Amino acid sequence: MEYQNPQPNAGLERQAAAGQVAASHIARGQAAVSQGQVPGHGRTVIAETAVAKVAGIAARAVPGVYSLGSVPSRALGAIRDAVGSSDHAAGVRAEVGETQVAVDISLVASYGTPLHSLADQVRASVYRAVEELVGLQVIEVNVEISDVYVAPPPKSAVPAGTEREAVL
Repeated sequence: MEYQNPQPNAGLERQAAAGQVAASHIARGQAAVSQGQVPGHGRTVIAETAVAKVAGIAARAVPGVYSLGSVPSRALGAIRDAVGSSDHAAGVRAEVGETQVAVDISLVASYGTPLHSLADQVRASVYRAVEELVGLQVIEVNVEISDVYVAPPPKSAVPAGTEREAVL
């Protein structure tokens, strides 16, 4: 169990009086700064699953990413989707340290997308999202393209002259 300061606002009020914290944060009952920048207010722990979800959402947003995960994890994801649940972290693994994170992503690309370019775009999107939203330094993003999705041909009307006529 981790220690949390039972009266975080009292410390913020003292700091606000000293001009160190915005009064609006005290009124809303929020800590003004995270990641230990306000001394004596406890510690922030960000779970690997939270980082993996942020990375997964960022990777899915890149055009050309059909889905995340390997074939078995996608099959499990289809079952989850059918019952109304979703796993934004499927196909993503994050290793979180105190200030740094490493992310591994397995994905399926859409056919026609240049794969090296796709991997670079996914990497950049994940770096940006994790550093901005989670606040940890990303040391590496490994991208594995495990498959390529080929869309089935569209169902269209059968061209004239190719239908077989029934012989009566």
